[in-house]
Amino acid sequence: MALTLTFHGHATFSLDIDGTHVVVDPFFAPNNPMAKKTAADISADYILQTHGHGDHIADTVPLAQRTGALVIANFEIANWLGAKGVEKVHPQHLGGGYNHPIGYVKMTPALHGSGLPDGSYGGMPGGFLLHVAGKKVYFSGDTAVFSDMKLIGDAGIDLAVLPIGDNFTMGPDDSLLAIKFLRPKVVVPCHYNTWPPIEQDAAAWAERVHAETDATPIVLNAEESYTL
Repeated sequence: MALTLTFHGHATFSLDIDGTHVVVDPFFAPNNPMAKKTAADISADYILQTHGHGDHIADTVPLAQRTGALVIANFEIANWLGAKGVEKVHPQHLGGGYNHPIGYVKMTPALHGSGLPDGSYGGMPGGFLLHVAGKKVYFSGDTAVFSDMKLIGDAGIDLAVLPIGDNFTMGPDDSLLAIKFLRPKVVVPCHYNTWPPIEQDAAAWAERVHAETDATPIVLNAEESYTL
């Protein structure tokens, strides 16, 4: 089965799994200054929501309503989305997994804040470990590095998506430690260069990944893709 990851800017990604479209943390133009597309340009069968901050959930409601995608999120966000008129939601929580038609989707911990754009409580933030198309893909969410990433890495990760922007998430130094804990074959950076507080040199980061870890770094520009 083919598995293609596309970066839409900031921390928004799509996975194409043999024609099934999974969108992670919808945040598109015009609010996302890195994005080249709007939510109206995007296909979605599933939406994975790591947490409720505006730079991750701004386009979830319109995308889900237009496409009829199933949104997988923590219980609190699932309830919030339902109240906003999203009809198809599947609540999960940290440490819990479920066999969806696309594969096994497990929510993992993430260390950072919570909250939704209207001030509602967004529950615990998380990440996702996907067992899809014979591959294991990890989206860490906006997190600090934590030692239990070693346990997540024990799954045998083919591709990990990690923030490197610092300030709001782990920065380059801590992301290198996270890579050593996770031991992925391939790592893709996100959550950097969107705004001045999170500006980073992704090429320099990639050189360090090559030199200091066994992972292969893949730096994507907006709308660039990588196929596993």
